[in-house]
Amino acid sequence: MSLSPKRRRFGRIGAAVAGAAGLALSLAVAPPAAADTPPADSVTSDNVEHVAHLPKPEGFESTNSDLAFTGDYAIGGNYNGFVIYDISEPEEPEVVSTVLCPGGQGDVSVSGDLLYYSVDYPRESTDCGAAESTPADADAFEGIRVFDISDKENPQYVAAVPTACGSHTNSLVQGEETDYIYVSSYSPSERYPNCQPPHDQLSVIEVPKDAPEDANLASEPVVFPDGGNHDQDNLLLPTQGCHDITVWSEKDIAAGACMGDGVIFDISDPLQPEVIETVRDENFAFWHSATFTNKGDGVIFTDELGGGGAPTCTAEIGPERGADAIFSLKAKPAKGDKPAKADLSFQSYYKIDRHQGDEQNCVAHNGSLIPVKGKNFFVQSWYQGGVSIIDFNDLKNPEEIGFFDADNRVDEDVEVNTNTWSTYYYNGYIYSSDIDRGFDVLKVDDKRLKGAEDVEFDEFNPQNQPQY
Repeated sequence: MSLSPKRRRFGRIGAAVAGAAGLALSLAVAPPAAADTPPADSVTSDNVEHVAHLPKPEGFESTNSDLAFTGDYAIGGNYNGFVIYDISEPEEPEVVSTVLCPGGQGDVSVSGDLLYYSVDYPRESTDCGAAESTPADADAFEGIRVFDISDKENPQYVAAVPTACGSHTNSLVQGEETDYIYVSSYSPSERYPNCQPPHDQLSVIEVPKDAPEDANLASEPVVFPDGGNHDQDNLLLPTQGCHDITVWSEKDIAAGACMGDGVIFDISDPLQPEVIETVRDENFAFWHSATFTNKGDGVIFTDELGGGGAPTCTAEIGPERGADAIFSLKAKPAKGDKPAKADLSFQSYYKIDRHQGDEQNCVAHNGSLIPVKGKNFFVQSWYQGGVSIIDFNDLKNPEEIGFFDADNRVDEDVEVNTNTWSTYYYNGYIYSSDIDRGFDVLKVDDKRLKGAEDVEFDEFNPQNQPQY
């Protein structure tokens, strides 16, 4: 998730604001959109086919961001709200509804009939139509919005929970009766009354599933009590909390990408996540996101060199900066009086070798495992570098085995290149949220990945990694 020059943030600690008087929802039901033909000038490997594309609906001209999945639906975040897509026929997707509720960042997670949406730019109130505000305004809103999406054609806004420094991303720890949302945010300043330095914390929101209107800020654990990485010369930002977290609930661990640090958390107490391992890398400028291997014996961390706004896929930058870093992982849960332990050991870097030139914004971004039993395959966005499919079964020797890159597409005389934010595998297809173009669907035909076609999920949040 990109770092924007607009990143100025604040949050207000307190209970959720809910009820008809507290929330106003601007819902627009979009007409069905027909899938476009594949881009004429797209560049793909032989094993990847572009099968569908939907442009962004009216009102969603702002940045497309993350994706989450539930049943036959994909939910696409956008700085202006979110879009619900019907993907029951993946090669003929349709827009079911759109919710205009601006606030950026638009990170989304789904849990049954509930949708959690990150707000990272201050608004004058919790209302969907509230005007922009500033982080110097202690009464403005940033944090998490909660929606009931049981009726996909008519989502309902049910709660808003302010959090310190807003919500750049959110990650979900699901329980039988309660959801816990880990909110990552950063960029504190003495000038921001509700986003004060050092901000070495997370915000944890508790959502009763049978009463989501009672969502509340449950804890603010300090995860870097001694401070994080502030001394490395090439950091985009020093460690100030985390940028993104991927949880593995079955193992009670999470991997955090925390600006200057890559970390492993013990989340056996979901309200008090604790850092049990930290790694740093002189080649990393901004630890951005993390994904576990299939067996949990490794982690891919990504480096968003340039904050998501620079051409880093060039020969001059080289293969070790703006790349993925792959680590092996040994983790032991807490047992009796013995605390949980973890050990990360660097194995290799991976970066696409299709150089994009000095004007193409390209760097490692969001992706997910492809669920082949016992194997490690990863599909990932690289902004204008397109989509890459990686074999990293050998952690020391990752290699690209497929790609898609739609260059020089012209829509109504406007050139629109690939600029993909998030790319994930879900129930037999690859779905990409493109910042500018919209929503893309890819089909991969590769014998190494055939096993994934037998895996069906009822729900998928890429930052809540399941046991495959």
